[in-house]
Amino acid sequence: MKRTIIQGTITVVLFFGTWFGLNHIDWVSVFKVQQVTDKTEQKLGELFWEVFKKTEKEITNELVINSMDSIVTLICKSNNIDREKIKVHILNKDEINAFALPNGHLIVFSGLILNSDNQEELAGVISHEIAHIELNHVMKKLVKEIGLSVLISMTTGNGGLEAIKETAKILSSSAFDRSLEKEADIKAVDYLVNAKINPQPFANFLYKLSDKEDEATKYLTWISTHPDSKERAEYIIEYNKGKLTDYKPVLSNETWVKLKAELKD
Repeated sequence: MKRTIIQGTITVVLFFGTWFGLNHIDWVSVFKVQQVTDKTEQKLGELFWEVFKKTEKEITNELVINSMDSIVTLICKSNNIDREKIKVHILNKDEINAFALPNGHLIVFSGLILNSDNQEELAGVISHEIAHIELNHVMKKLVKEIGLSVLISMTTGNGGLEAIKETAKILSSSAFDRSLEKEADIKAVDYLVNAKINPQPFANFLYKLSDKEDEATKYLTWISTHPDSKERAEYIIEYNKGKLTDYKPVLSNETWVKLKAELKD
C-alpha cells in the first residue's frame, strides 16, 4: 500500500512538473527561431547555387536531365520524399563528385556519371546525397562550422560575396562528421531497397574509390569528402544482408549507354 502511494505521488509530481515546464517555454520564440532557420536555409540555397551557376556550365541536354530525373523521382516516390523539394543541377565537370546544398539543391558533376560503371552505382550516390538533405545534415554542418549568426548575415547582404563563395566551397569539398556519413549511408540503402534498386553496386563503388584513395588528384573529390570508403562499403553490405533481392533497373540499358555517350561528346 505504501509503495503504491509513493508511486502515485511520483507520477503526480512528474505530471505537474512536466506541465509547469511546458507552460513556461516560450513557444512563440521557439517557432520564430525555426522560421528564421527555414528562411535562412532557403536563401542560402539560392546564394550558393548562384555561385556554382556563375562559375560552372550547367548541362541542359534533355536526355541527361530526363535520365537523372527518372532516378531521383523513383527514389523520392518510393520513400515518400517530396520530389519538388529536390532541385537537381547537373554540371559539366570532370570531378567525381555530387553534393547537397541547403534547401534541397543537389549538385551532380558529369564526372560522377561517367565514372559510374552502372546506373545502380550512380543511384547509390544520389540516394546518399538525398539522405543528407532529408536528415538536415547540410544545415547542421553549416551551423556547426560557420555559426547561425554568420549564416543569417549572409542572407541579409552583410556576409560578403567572398564569404558566400568560401562557404559554398565547404559544402562541395569537405567531409561531414563520420556519424552523419554513416547515417546517410544507412538511409541511402533503405532508399535503394524501397525503390527496388540493388545497393550492392553502391558498396562496389566505394570499394572502387577506396583503391584510389592514395591518388592525389582533384578528379576524385568524392573520396576526400567521403573518407573511409572501404569501411563504409563493408557496413553497407552488412546492413543490406537479408533485404529485398527482387531488384529492377531504373533506366533501360539503351538509355544508360546513350546517357554516357551524350556526356562524353
